[in-house]
Amino acid sequence: MADNLPSEFEVVVLGTGLPESIVAAACARSGQRVLHVDSRNYYGGNWASFSFSGLLSWIKENQQKTDLGDECEDWKKLILEDEEAIPLSRKDKTIQHVEDFCFGDQDSAEGVEEAGALPKLPVLGASGAKGVSLESEKECPAVESPCPEPESREPEQATGTEPAGATEGNGAGTTPGTESSPGESTLELGQTEAAPSETPTQEPKKITYSQIVREGRRFNIDLVSKLLFSRGLLIDLLIKSNVSRYAEFKNATRILAFREGRVEQVPCSRADVFNSRQLTMVEKRMLMKFLTFCLDYEQHPEEYQDHESSTFAQFLQTRKLTPSLQHFILHSIAMVSETESRTLEGLQATKKFLQCLGRYGNTPFLFPLYGQGEIPQCFCRLCAVFGGIYCLRHPVRCLVVDKASGRCKAIVDHFGQRISANYFIVEDSYLSESTCTNVCYRQISRAVLITDQSVLNTDPEQQVSILTVPPVELGKPAVCVIELCSSTMTCMKDTYLVHLTCPSTQTAREDLEPVVQKLFNVNAEKETENEELEKPRVLWAVYFNMRDSSGVEKNSYSGLPPNVYVCSGPDSALGNDCAVKQAETIFKEMFPTEEFCPPPPNPEDIIYDEDEIEPEESGLSNPAETKPEPSAEGSSDGGAAVVTASLEGFSAMKLLRLLFLVMMMLRAI
Repeated sequence: MADNLPSEFEVVVLGTGLPESIVAAACARSGQRVLHVDSRNYYGGNWASFSFSGLLSWIKENQQKTDLGDECEDWKKLILEDEEAIPLSRKDKTIQHVEDFCFGDQDSAEGVEEAGALPKLPVLGASGAKGVSLESEKECPAVESPCPEPESREPEQATGTEPAGATEGNGAGTTPGTESSPGESTLELGQTEAAPSETPTQEPKKITYSQIVREGRRFNIDLVSKLLFSRGLLIDLLIKSNVSRYAEFKNATRILAFREGRVEQVPCSRADVFNSRQLTMVEKRMLMKFLTFCLDYEQHPEEYQDHESSTFAQFLQTRKLTPSLQHFILHSIAMVSETESRTLEGLQATKKFLQCLGRYGNTPFLFPLYGQGEIPQCFCRLCAVFGGIYCLRHPVRCLVVDKASGRCKAIVDHFGQRISANYFIVEDSYLSESTCTNVCYRQISRAVLITDQSVLNTDPEQQVSILTVPPVELGKPAVCVIELCSSTMTCMKDTYLVHLTCPSTQTAREDLEPVVQKLFNVNAEKETENEELEKPRVLWAVYFNMRDSSGVEKNSYSGLPPNVYVCSGPDSALGNDCAVKQAETIFKEMFPTEEFCPPPPNPEDIIYDEDEIEPEESGLSNPAETKPEPSAEGSSDGGAAVVTASLEGFSAMKLLRLLFLVMMMLRAI
């Protein structure tokens, strides 16, 4: 426990969210000694993923209002006269207004226990769609280690070791993908293009609440709902740092739009546009002409300069586009605000969308298997590989500041141990109210639904869909809806996991419930009307508000030393660019001469000097004088000698295999 922790580090990181985990990995990769602790008993903070039972525990914890004011404060005795303490918050206050609802027979689940450990799932999803490897620029052999089990999403405490699951093989793209050209519309990498035409709705299977509880380990429910742009900063960082080998991804297969009370599929690529039956031939030409302009709009400033002060919606009206095309571009391609986003912002968002098409499929987005909570753990794993020390359930009481220099010199944990460091990374939720007095936070409204069918049934193939619902009324924000199928390893078979997100104007339920009622059937079975039967039925739902601390300047916090850096929680944007930019900025301020997350050396490329390696240390070969003599009886010893002589340059897995073969051959003699 704490007695075994070293007392000196270069960098101490509090919190295991995405920005903190990226910084920790970058610091460890550059050779710094890193201590990474979290007061929670799981990795990820507000970026985490939970099983169903884990989410119920999280809900209960955030609905309780516990008072920690009477806790012992013996740590204050450890502060010297020439030092002062900055107390840290002992309770996470970033989650508010948590409300959960069961739309089935909740009493039937009494006494039902969650099923035990599941058998390891194959890489192929329920639909037969293969996982996507990000290492598309180079050929590499398939990783032979199995996918992690779903129960490993809630890691146990680890001190001085890799995070939970770091020692297990994690299927890192069993089928290396090849980057497809931007104009292609068919899904490469084993994916299947979604059929644009609708098929008759099939009767969904009846799913009960007790089934959800029993199959709770099948769920990996994200606290924050995001997708990865295929040419975004996070994908580039995953590939550059080789962290992509720790995770697998699935294409978002459909872009949907909600218009005139109906959910429709949006054509994205050139082939999608010309195969679409929703658009007339004139509309197809108009859409392709506008999208072509957006790809190089900087070369034609005369086209938009007069409209820079206008909103993007007003600019679209000047382009002589039909109302349906304006709706598709504004809400499903650019995905910007109808009333607030200016012309340049909309053009930039449209260009980014188009540039991401075709890299891994016919949409710009990827989703990590087992949920968004996998990404912070992947970077924690990289940090642990390069010597980072991890400890969960490890609260920190205060930062210790030297009065003379004004710099933070140590932390004091809940065991009373002082741990010194040069730099400190602190997640925003750890800061006390006195430190955040002048900070003005935004809020994010979130809802998570478990439903019995998709919002748009097109064919039997399971889909990962993204839908933007326009504002219900003036002044309200648009709502981003992400629907996940069971092949993403986030929900049980015959169910869908639906995430709704928008910037808050009221409580999450008040912001999102009108959208839920438009898209889904939330009535009890006995009260269901005929028109509601066509909608997916909500089986269970939770609403909550999450603090959005992105964009807060460091000088807004009161009394923070210059060597203490604050990482924000999730923002309301669809991508992860904010977290990556923040992590890189913090790292460059601490170590301006170091490269940010360089690729780790390939074990096969490491060349050792034979004179510097003792044979007994390597354990790979015998001294020349003790090598066995070739036998005239057979080629077994000769084969062993060849194997021993060619061990250099092999990976650890290959070495183990070869050593096993050597042992078998020697045993056969």
